Amino acid sequence: MMVPLWLIVLVKSAVLLLVVVTTFAYAMLAERKVLGWMQLRPGPNRVGPWGLMQPAADAAKLMLKEDLTPKTADPLIYRLAPFISLLTAFSVYAIIPFGSSSSGTWAIGNVNAGILLILAITSIGVYGISLGGWASGSKYPLLGSVRATAQMISYELAMSLSFIGVLILAGTTSLDGIVNAQVRWWFFVPQFFGCIIYIITAVAETNRTPFDLVEAETELVAGFHTEYSGLRFGLFFIAEYVNMLTVSCIATLLFFGGWNAPLGLTLIPGVVWFVAKVAMFMFFYMWLRATLPRLRYDRLMAFGWKVLLPLATLNLVVTAIVVAFRG
Repeated sequence: MMVPLWLIVLVKSAVLLLVVVTTFAYAMLAERKVLGWMQLRPGPNRVGPWGLMQPAADAAKLMLKEDLTPKTADPLIYRLAPFISLLTAFSVYAIIPFGSSSSGTWAIGNVNAGILLILAITSIGVYGISLGGWASGSKYPLLGSVRATAQMISYELAMSLSFIGVLILAGTTSLDGIVNAQVRWWFFVPQFFGCIIYIITAVAETNRTPFDLVEAETELVAGFHTEYSGLRFGLFFIAEYVNMLTVSCIATLLFFGGWNAPLGLTLIPGVVWFVAKVAMFMFFYMWLRATLPRLRYDRLMAFGWKVLLPLATLNLVVTAIVVAFRG
């Protein structure tokens, strides 16, 4: 009997959702452990052996905490905003390929314009932050959401330009095709400057240190989620970490060969190489948080518009000229 297509997609989605949520939980624990190690202090080590049950304890705490709604808040949008952020964060994984085998690509859906669809989906995520800050009815969340909107729009331009060079070299917008085009060498080599620009803008897009001005406690109390508590606060937190995983996956696919093995080490399955590369980027995120101080907001915006955007444009122009002359 033929298995219905909708059932296959449903099972794949459920498995992938479980994997992503579990990865988020233990990435959060790993970050706290890494920060403790780098700052010469113990990380979480009380709940379960070596603190491995800490994510479960945090989840239970958030679910049991009182969920408050300010009197001045817009009730519908205030409740809806965290789900917008979470839904857009998870939707991207429907088209991200994680490996390849003789039977095809390991992905729920293989879209020809995969990278363009990812850009379209992730750009919606800012609405969750902006609406959450506006609907809270307080000036501090509102300022945090305005900062987030301006920051994400500014850095998204440089991010988009940074990997157009990859699309020119690969000759396709399909994520599967981009990875297959990197069999000989990874695009990190010819697109070194594009890769560096992408990594910097990805940190800014996910509101992580040193670009976490949207939740700067020194001047905004806690930023756009000041008025949120309980499970809704947790949804914003999950969305931020899932977005970190997303940009790490995209960096792996675009610049570091995806599931292609380095130095011909094909005995190890491609999906293992893919996970290892994503883990490398996640560690880099944690390292930045333990190392760099937060930027001033005007310098953050100036860096995006006056440095990254011109460099990304120059990288695109040079790549196009080189490919045109070689073709």
